[in-house]
Amino acid sequence: MSEQPNILLIMSDQHSARLLGCAGDPVVRTPVLDQLAEQGTRFENTYCANPLCVPSRMTFLTSRHSSDIRVWTNRCRLSSEIPTFVHYLVNSGYQTALCGRMHFSGTDQRHGFERRIIGDVHAKLEHIPLSTTGQTAAGVKVAGAGRTAYTRYDQEVTQACNKFLLEMDRLPPDRPFLLTVGFVLPHCPFIVPKRLFEEYFDQIDATSLPKDYLNTLHPFMQAWRNKRQVDRLTDEEVKTARAAYYGLVTFMDELIGHILETLAQTQFGKNTLVIYTSDHGEMAGDHRMWWKSSFYQGSVGVPLIFSQPGQVAEGQTIQQATSLLDIGPTLVEIAGGSPMQNVRGRSLYRFLQPDIFDNDSWPDTILAELGGLSGDAPGRMIRRGPWKLSHYHSYDHPQLFNLDQDPDEWNDLGQDQAYASIRKELLAEVLKGWSGETVLNTLETAGQDQKILAEYNQHASLSMDDIPDRWTAPDDCNVFPEV
Repeated sequence: MSEQPNILLIMSDQHSARLLGCAGDPVVRTPVLDQLAEQGTRFENTYCANPLCVPSRMTFLTSRHSSDIRVWTNRCRLSSEIPTFVHYLVNSGYQTALCGRMHFSGTDQRHGFERRIIGDVHAKLEHIPLSTTGQTAAGVKVAGAGRTAYTRYDQEVTQACNKFLLEMDRLPPDRPFLLTVGFVLPHCPFIVPKRLFEEYFDQIDATSLPKDYLNTLHPFMQAWRNKRQVDRLTDEEVKTARAAYYGLVTFMDELIGHILETLAQTQFGKNTLVIYTSDHGEMAGDHRMWWKSSFYQGSVGVPLIFSQPGQVAEGQTIQQATSLLDIGPTLVEIAGGSPMQNVRGRSLYRFLQPDIFDNDSWPDTILAELGGLSGDAPGRMIRRGPWKLSHYHSYDHPQLFNLDQDPDEWNDLGQDQAYASIRKELLAEVLKGWSGETVLNTLETAGQDQKILAEYNQHASLSMDDIPDRWTAPDDCNVFPEV
């Protein structure tokens, strides 16, 4: 790239990499993202470093693993002493703005961003339990047509982003910008405007499991399912939630379309690198599972698209295994900044330029972690070429899949002696420098500290107004404004 481009980075929350028209889904309608992929480069095998909101986003920003930054769960806080790629971009001459969600925990709600155009979401879901935003069967049971503060929030994020672009367009050129747009959709609860729910309901079926599948399932996954009670969901509930989730993806696609339309109207239309990704996936009924916090493809895989006409290779799909940790080093290289230090990610720049495309030296290997949400065992996953191995602390054998032969991950080779060699090799690699016991001990200490802080919050005279950079749902949050 001949000069520093402006960067529009859009990160959604909980979008399955499989639910894109350009990824081959025959039902979902995502024309805006499909066109973005057609005009740019799409990475088909990108993974988050931890399939849970806060740890995924903090590892993404720092290009370091959860164990490097001690952020494994949503209650963990990123130290302000650890630089993010945003700091590097400011050092390279960029102005940086965050519009919407980034799920920072603690008082530091910036971590390198100079401005927050609209704060993070803090919304009461008045007509449904707050638990429907988490990993409980209740979140599937309430699915259907309707409106939530989350859909209203993303509309306001879209309006604020458009306003920022138009205001920037009226100013004399100064520094290039990084504008990061954080949507909360298509995160649960699975409630979507009626028009979109009705569009998908007749097109979507409930998913099913192979006969005797649950009896042969890895014990970690059996415990995962039992805890979340997903096997008690009826076919009608699964079908309804899937239809609503598809609708939320399309709703988000429409909002992205509004932003790109505004961008095209400004002077930045041709000199802006647009990137779309998500913090983690959503099982959306695959394996009759929901949400994230597992190493299945639907949960740990994320969409990733880079697009800039004339600068990024068009219509290209990259098959190599890549990570959200790679985005920071890529942006810093594009910006011409000093390379990020002490990081795990690698720049993807080589894949974006057809004249220097080089995949022979790419390691084609990624790692991801689980922190042990709500009593789950911590775990670590490795993807290398077609192989994916998932190790769970205290369990006597891992999961092992060959994704070329078994892309839907039905055939677990974790105890098959025919694959003992590759299993031994990957297990040694996944355990290198990682300890599930250390994760548990660290989280136990942190949990004790968090109880004291939670008790303080109950006794202290604080209000939401005292929490910086937060968005609170307006009283008319169930009314959809025009965008």
